[in-house]
Amino acid sequence: MRALRILLVVVVILGGVFVAADRAAVYFAESEAAGQIKITGATIGSADVSIKGFPFLTQAADSRFDEVDVRITGIETDANGRRLRISRMEAALHDVRLTDNYTAATAARATGTAVVSYEDLTKAASDGVVVEYGGNGKVKVTGTVDILGRPLSRSVLSSVTLVDGDTVRVRADKVPGEGIPGLEGLVRGKTDFDREVGGLPSGLKLQRIQPTADGLEISVTGTEVRLAG
Repeated sequence: MRALRILLVVVVILGGVFVAADRAAVYFAESEAAGQIKITGATIGSADVSIKGFPFLTQAADSRFDEVDVRITGIETDANGRRLRISRMEAALHDVRLTDNYTAATAARATGTAVVSYEDLTKAASDGVVVEYGGNGKVKVTGTVDILGRPLSRSVLSSVTLVDGDTVRVRADKVPGEGIPGLEGLVRGKTDFDREVGGLPSGLKLQRIQPTADGLEISVTGTEVRLAG
């Protein structure tokens, strides 16, 4: 019985050492992975990585992880000649494979959400246009048009949709002064616009868009999603 108790104590101690070593290793790996994340054609502000599953060390030895959660902030890329910044993107990556001597990571599948703030959408809109949340799943777009030499500010409630799986389309539901010759075209020339959403990791596709108080929430999903290398 004494020998059995000693054996159990040894097992518990070794188990504790293994768990501590495993957690230390995963913490180091998460930090290193966050610094390695790159997106082709875009720059990023910062990234956070959380590696799921236990034990980590056996997954690392196999160069394959069951799930990795990623949060990226400040994704910037060109959009129709204007700078479009994705405020943040959060994604759950499944069946992640490390390749190219641990310098590249590819997920078999991924789901997540990208958010474009109204401040950043305003910067991507036409000059002099301000985009805000309008409530009830709409956005409010305000622009100034020139009527007979006089600048007039007009605000409209607009719907936001996805076009061709990669473009955000903003269209006014109704324009003040509809029916007045030339006025509707002038207003829509300011308030209506399309902007391509770029800068997402290769393999991710846009699925659904919803205006919220915090910005445009865009659901993303994909296969063979590449985040580094």
